[in-house]
Amino acid sequence: MYIPPAFQETRRELLDELIRQHNFGTLVSTHAGELMASHLPFLLESEAGPHGTLRGHMARANPQWQSFEEGQEVLAIFQGPHAYVSPTWYEEPLSVPTWNYATVHAYGVPSLVEEREAVYRLLEALVRVHEAPMPSPWPFELPDDYVGRMINGIVGFEIRLTRLEGKLKLSQNRSLADQQAVADALLKQGDPPGVALAELMTQTGNLQRSVKAGTQLSED
Repeated sequence: MYIPPAFQETRRELLDELIRQHNFGTLVSTHAGELMASHLPFLLESEAGPHGTLRGHMARANPQWQSFEEGQEVLAIFQGPHAYVSPTWYEEPLSVPTWNYATVHAYGVPSLVEEREAVYRLLEALVRVHEAPMPSPWPFELPDDYVGRMINGIVGFEIRLTRLEGKLKLSQNRSLADQQAVADALLKQGDPPGVALAELMTQTGNLQRSVKAGTQLSED
């Protein structure tokens, strides 16, 4: 991923939190000589390995998993909040529109999880995470034969991560006044992704990470 220095994010705790908050990711790998992508929910175990481990599952009918035992590196992409930024929000009149966003690229080597009990625990954990905010969480209590049929239709896997790349493009290439104006405008619009982006700008301290005055970086 192309990351200008002003937009590079290396704080592990922040990258892990972005993955957890936006855990429906895109898994990209090579299968039969072609690129293939699947859109899947993931669980992150931060302490499992130096960069953490992602756990997930996919339909057994999906051929992507058939290449997981070949030792090839895969990429999981987690897209955080993003929003259009209008040049009318800047102090400098000679400006162009852009798009602000937060994303994490997680690289690693996948392996299959073939023990049925381990797959069951994975599903149970995934349900528990997503049911937790519900007023009456679903208890994941199903007949054994039904669960068995469901497990037969999926493949569990884990990705031991080898590296993480984080890019937070939050107007750090603009003056502090412009950054604040962008955050204020996003909050005023009230669109949930934009509000989340504005909160990320303030909560992560990126409003204090602007480049030197007069320095203009790429908007990519």
